[in-house]
Amino acid sequence: MSKITFKQLGLGALAGAALALAGCATPFKADVARFQTQLPAPQGQSFAIEAGNPALQGGIEFGQYANLVAGELTRYGYRPAASGERADLIVRMDYGVDKGRERVVSTPGFDPWYGGYYGRGFYRPVVVTGRGGRRYVYGYRDPFLWGGGFGPGWGGYNDVSSYTVYTSGLNLQINRAADGSRLFEGHAEAQSRDNNLQTIVPNLVEAMFTGFPGNSGERVRITVAPPEKG
Repeated sequence: MSKITFKQLGLGALAGAALALAGCATPFKADVARFQTQLPAPQGQSFAIEAGNPALQGGIEFGQYANLVAGELTRYGYRPAASGERADLIVRMDYGVDKGRERVVSTPGFDPWYGGYYGRGFYRPVVVTGRGGRRYVYGYRDPFLWGGGFGPGWGGYNDVSSYTVYTSGLNLQINRAADGSRLFEGHAEAQSRDNNLQTIVPNLVEAMFTGFPGNSGERVRITVAPPEKG
């Protein structure tokens, strides 16, 4: 891995580079869109989680991911409905990953900050520390971590490679149980080099609930750094 001198980076780029360099591990990147109408402020309202795909309901794997969503909602101040209790909110969750597509990449040498993504009207980076020490770069396009859209910068090498890219998604809906009215819709989408749902879905859940419930109609890119090595 080539060495990068932080003095060469702008102040706004520093956080993104630090995340990319930490452990040289690959961060998880997700585009998250969220919409809400009258989602009540959390005051202990009860919720129940259902599968958007009836075939998943009651499955062990679905239950594992539902527990992650339940944990996030509980952390924000809602609570799981007790056995036999009629929930105030119905949460419907659906997830999946496609069959992948081949991507061919030609990589010229470039300076990701040549011409500066930073200072061109993008969101100011906000670094958030989440559970387990995981770090997030929230609400802006991070060229170092996301890649793409760069023109030639400092030049140097040219490499061609191909690999399979998988697109995964998580859909979340929250309805009022009393009348079925829709209160919240969220969609998180990511691309990755593998299709392991046991790794992907927990990351999508974390991205969905970063800054939950967010601003209605806003689409943000959230970069989740991998856990730091002990």
